[in-house]
Amino acid sequence: MSTVATAKMSPKDRVLSIDALRGFDMFWIIGGASFLEAIGARWPSKLMDEVVAQFCSHVEWAGFRFHDCIFPLFLFIIGATLPYSIGRRMEAGDSKASLIRKIITRFAWLTFFGLLINGLTKLEPWSDLRLFGVLQRQAFGYLGAALIYLYTKPKAQAIVTIAILVGYAAVLRFVPVPGHPLGSFDEAGNVANYFDRLMLQPGQLYKEYGDPEGPLSNIPSVATALLGLLAGTYIKKSSDNGTRKAALLVGSGLLMFTTGWIWNIWLPVIKKIWTSSFVLVAGGLSLVLLGVFYYILDVRKWTKGSLFWGVIGANAITAYMGTHIVDFDGISENFVRGLMTHFPVYKDIFLSGGALFFVMLTLWGLYKKDVFLRV
Repeated sequence: MSTVATAKMSPKDRVLSIDALRGFDMFWIIGGASFLEAIGARWPSKLMDEVVAQFCSHVEWAGFRFHDCIFPLFLFIIGATLPYSIGRRMEAGDSKASLIRKIITRFAWLTFFGLLINGLTKLEPWSDLRLFGVLQRQAFGYLGAALIYLYTKPKAQAIVTIAILVGYAAVLRFVPVPGHPLGSFDEAGNVANYFDRLMLQPGQLYKEYGDPEGPLSNIPSVATALLGLLAGTYIKKSSDNGTRKAALLVGSGLLMFTTGWIWNIWLPVIKKIWTSSFVLVAGGLSLVLLGVFYYILDVRKWTKGSLFWGVIGANAITAYMGTHIVDFDGISENFVRGLMTHFPVYKDIFLSGGALFFVMLTLWGLYKKDVFLRV
């Protein structure tokens, strides 16, 4: 492989808190949520039902649960790694032209992987291929944040972030959608989904009314990545001691989270169109989590147990693609069929737990060999 390369890296060369947070985030995608759902279904209670709802399911439309932060947290982390990935190359003297080529190449690969997940190899008509998705949004957010990072300083990056959020909010509030009240935020009446229907054919949409990763709502995703970039730059460049860094990350996150909910009064928090208030709520929670992980792992050096998250985080894209390509549920069923037969009340727990085990086993094998598949 050339662009999608197998890289040999020592674990000590990686940023532990960022890898661990990435792994914590990806855990819920690769099977953690399914495993928790199975446990909740076996031992239901009011508390367990609330925990499962928070960690395993999205809100239907407006509102916010922890699970709604999984996607933006990953994009936030992509931004946070830029000062370490691209920044290291800039410090080594790589030209901007070569860095732009690398950025565009990574954007193209992530987009291609997203299209594969959406069914590109089925060779169905172009009009029936969903063009946007999770990896495509990650790619777009990365592209925007990386290019902005190349040509601007942190102050300008903060200004661009604010401009994106305010500008997108103004579009949602004041651009009319035919047949709907001005500033509507229902599924069909908001301008983001209306733009999806204008730009894409019906077969290319995730839902009839639009696409949750559609083209217009990609724009504020750049702001999510920029929030991560600003946090990563602060951790890397600031002369503040570690405890102060962690405290400021958590404090800034709580302030941002609160601001997002205040903005929710006029601009609803809606993940499916990535509203500016949603960016602040999810970004605020992401900052808090980064601050906590940074304090535990990099400041206090309490690393016991962190390897579990690090193993996932070090090969996050591999984990994501693997769970879409490999039938881990089928593999799990072959191995736990006897247990499911003898203890049928625990069937779903055995099945989902087994699938998660085999995903982790694969990632552990790669980690032990110091193999990290990178785009």
